[in-house]
Amino acid sequence: MGHHILVVDDDEGIIEVIQIVLEGEGYTVRTATNGDCLQSLTNDLPDLILLDVLLSGDDGRDICKSLKSNPATRHIPVIMLSAHSDASKVAEAGGADGFLEKPFDVDALIDTVAKYLLPSQHLHI
Repeated sequence: MGHHILVVDDDEGIIEVIQIVLEGEGYTVRTATNGDCLQSLTNDLPDLILLDVLLSGDDGRDICKSLKSNPATRHIPVIMLSAHSDASKVAEAGGADGFLEKPFDVDALIDTVAKYLLPSQHLHI
């Protein structure tokens, strides 16, 4: 069974590209155009969330902080997306695990997602 990824972006074009690329890599992708979907994340939790920093009517940073402060969702890696290169600092401040600058390279998207979905490598000494 493939990993489930939730993509939240208010740009339908971006969502479509991400969905095509990630489904082509074998992931199951759910999409949303605003942060409302994150309020109902209780049962079917995704394995990773791609979240736009600036959503219409919502601030991705606030959404990320909320996810990271909730015990039920804090373990889910959140990768923030933004067209502003300085937003990587903003994403870190919001508690995001990673950042991708738009427009991003398809390979960078695939590599970043794969990096956060690899089973944790626990070193036993």
